[in-house]
Amino acid sequence: MAELKGAAIFGQSGGPTSVINSSAAGVFIEALSQGNITAVYGAANGIKGMLEEDFYDIGKEDMHELELMKTTPSSLLGSVRYKLKDADVDDTDYKRLLEVFKKYDIRYFFYNGGNDSMDTCNKVSKYMQKVGYDCRVIGVPKTIDNDLYGTDHCPGYASAAKYIATSIMEVYLDARVYDTPMVCIFEIMGRNAGWLTAASALASYKGYGPDLIYLPEKTFSMDKFLADVKRKYEENNGKVIVAVSEGCHTEDGKYIPELGANLATDSFGHAQLGGAASILANAVKNAGICSKVRGIELSLLQRCATHCGSKTDMEESFNAGREAVKAACSGMTDMMVGFKRADKDEYECEYVLLPLSSVANTEKKVPDEWITNDGTFVSEEFVKYALPLIQGETPIAREDGLPRFSRLAKVSAKK
Repeated sequence: MAELKGAAIFGQSGGPTSVINSSAAGVFIEALSQGNITAVYGAANGIKGMLEEDFYDIGKEDMHELELMKTTPSSLLGSVRYKLKDADVDDTDYKRLLEVFKKYDIRYFFYNGGNDSMDTCNKVSKYMQKVGYDCRVIGVPKTIDNDLYGTDHCPGYASAAKYIATSIMEVYLDARVYDTPMVCIFEIMGRNAGWLTAASALASYKGYGPDLIYLPEKTFSMDKFLADVKRKYEENNGKVIVAVSEGCHTEDGKYIPELGANLATDSFGHAQLGGAASILANAVKNAGICSKVRGIELSLLQRCATHCGSKTDMEESFNAGREAVKAACSGMTDMMVGFKRADKDEYECEYVLLPLSSVANTEKKVPDEWITNDGTFVSEEFVKYALPLIQGETPIAREDGLPRFSRLAKVSAKK
């Protein structure tokens, strides 16, 4: 395929992670080194920044600050939850994107995100092909939910999993300081897939973890939950730790928080979850099982804890960004970078390309065989899967004892 010269643009979308900026660093540093990429832009707030012609000239950034992005949490460029309509229904946004791309001679489009973001990537790619505009589109995976189809795991998941397991181990010891009974219920992120909540089993693997684990892959029953807690309470002399996914739902499709109130929705129509731990804690109290019950919602902490990040995760996230640029410059398009685990005892991972059409809006859930028959725990196979991903400590730069995060100049590229 003939060499394609032109500018590259990169955007971040969806929920942040502790390593999403590492992928951005990979894209930027590699793109700046490619002779056929004439300029490198970073979009403010993802696709919205592209539509509004609001993006930054990355070529004017200090290389040291780009390197520091590897260990800077959250979405440094700003993220967005914006759903493009199908072009056949409304092509207004697509026409605007094409106008902007032509104005800045953008020929390389990189988008970093999860399921909905890959849908955006896929739609943009298909539209550009339809109108005959030569633009190579590559998706860069990101999601702590670990639910992208086709890839062994997703950047961001391992660091969140490590934080979850570590936090539960610490609380496990704290909850046993006194000789009085106590039930602790951890609410962990995960709407339809329980990969993050399953990570609590890594704490149990070390002997300091939950007694019960509930994933959204299994239907949730309040009556069964209370019976399970009561049983463990009696077996463990009044000490019980529970890990529950925010996305657990009843047989009629109600999320646990909906048992207490109606939920608001986001721009994609997804219910805005949160509050499951509090509702379950009250249920345990009201059932007379234990008077001292703590509902602990990890909330944003689990997705921005770079200080507890996995070095493996950080390095793979950076490389995913680099591989995306290399693939596009070699002529590939309409793909997402994925991870393929080698079939050997020692952990090894290679980077592969997956068709965007097969990834977009398709969720990968925890295999049924990795969940115990009674739906209250996960198997050793899950631990074998997850343990290699959390290895290594992220080398964080510090100033005055505190993290030194990247400070981008964010010079506007607007013409």
